[in-house]
Amino acid sequence: MDTEKYLNHPNFGLLFKVCQMEEKQELFTTIYAQRLFFLVKVGTPSAAPSESERLTLEPISRSDARLMVEARLGRLRCTRLSEDYQALSAIYQRIFQ
Repeated sequence: MDTEKYLNHPNFGLLFKVCQMEEKQELFTTIYAQRLFFLVKVGTPSAAPSESERLTLEPISRSDARLMVEARLGRLRCTRLSEDYQALSAIYQRIFQ
């Protein structure tokens, strides 16, 4: 799994990367309360090359974030990436249980 990654949000402070969701999509949460979640997208498929590194933060609910992480855990289990699965499972337990 990736090393720890953080983003600085102008209103909500430091955000912590929970996991990679899809290509160019990552799930972040506030570092202290872990109650606010954001789906961070890097660029868009139709973006001009100069905009390819542009970040968009889409706020999502805690329940949606939980469902997304559970789906990601299921995909990791099916692909037998046990190291990534164990790391994400530990994060899931810490944040959602």
